Amino acid sequence: MSQKVGLHVSAAGGVANAPVNAKAFGAECFQFFSRSPRGGGATPISDEQATLFRERCETEGYESYIHTPYYINFASKNNKIYHGSINAVREELERGTKLGVKYVMTHMGSARDHVTDPTDTTIPQTAITQAIKGLKKIFEGAPKFKTELLLEISAGAGAVLGDSFEELATLLDGLGRDDVHVCLDTCHLFASGYDLRTTETLNATMAKFKKHLGLSRLKLVHMNDSKAGLGEHKDRHEHMGMGQIGALGLTAVLNHPAFAKVNFILETHHDEYIQKDIAFLKKHRPK
Repeated sequence: MSQKVGLHVSAAGGVANAPVNAKAFGAECFQFFSRSPRGGGATPISDEQATLFRERCETEGYESYIHTPYYINFASKNNKIYHGSINAVREELERGTKLGVKYVMTHMGSARDHVTDPTDTTIPQTAITQAIKGLKKIFEGAPKFKTELLLEISAGAGAVLGDSFEELATLLDGLGRDDVHVCLDTCHLFASGYDLRTTETLNATMAKFKKHLGLSRLKLVHMNDSKAGLGEHKDRHEHMGMGQIGALGLTAVLNHPAFAKVNFILETHHDEYIQKDIAFLKKHRPK
C-alpha cells in the first residue's frame, strides 16, 4: 500500500520512545518533536538512542517526520529569534539525518514586525525577502542532510507567512533548491480559504496547487478537521468528521489522485476520539 496513515506522537523520555508510542496507536508512520516545542536547547541524541530509534522504525516499517518548535520565525526583526530559527531548523535536519527521519517540517513564522497597520493582511515584500534569506542560511556550507525540509502551509492568522500556494511558491522559488518541498495541512488549507468539502471544490483547490507549485512538491499531509469555518484564518484542529470540513471532504482528500502516494499524519487531540480518527483514515483511504 503506497498511502500510509499515522499521527503525531510523544517522544518523552527519549526519541527512541516515539516509534513505540506510534505502534501502540496502530500507526503506519508517525511524526514527533525531537525537542521541546516551546523553546530551550535540544537534548543531544546519543548514538544508543539513534540506533534504537532506527531499529524500532525498521522493525515496524515506519517512515517518520520531525516537526520544528512553535517559535520558528524567519521574518522576525529580533535577531535572537531570527537566527535562533535558522539554527533550530538546521539542527532538526541534522538530528533527523542521525535518526533516519524522512522529513522535517516547519512553519515560516509571522511578518508582524514588518506590518505598520495591524488590520492589513498583506505580507510585505521585506518579510518574504528576509524569510528566503533565512531559509538559504540553513543550507550554508553545503551540509550533507539526508532528511529533507518541508514548508507547511499556514492558517493565515494575523500576518503569518505561507498561507497561500502563491506565497509558498514564492518562498520555494526564492530558495531555489530541489530538496525542499511542501506539507499540506487540511485544517490550515480550509482556514486559508481553500475549500475541501466536496470532490468538486477539492478538485478546484488541487488544480490551483498544481498550477502554482506542481504535484511533485507535495510530500506529506497533516490530516485535521477544522473547528473554524472556511477562510476564517483560525488554526483550530478538530477530530475527523466533527468539524467544518466534514467526513465527506476528508474522505475526498484521502481518495484524490493528488494524494495517492502521500502519507497522512493526524494532529488531533489524544483523547477518546483519537483511535476513531485513525480508524477513519484506514477505512476511507483507497482500498
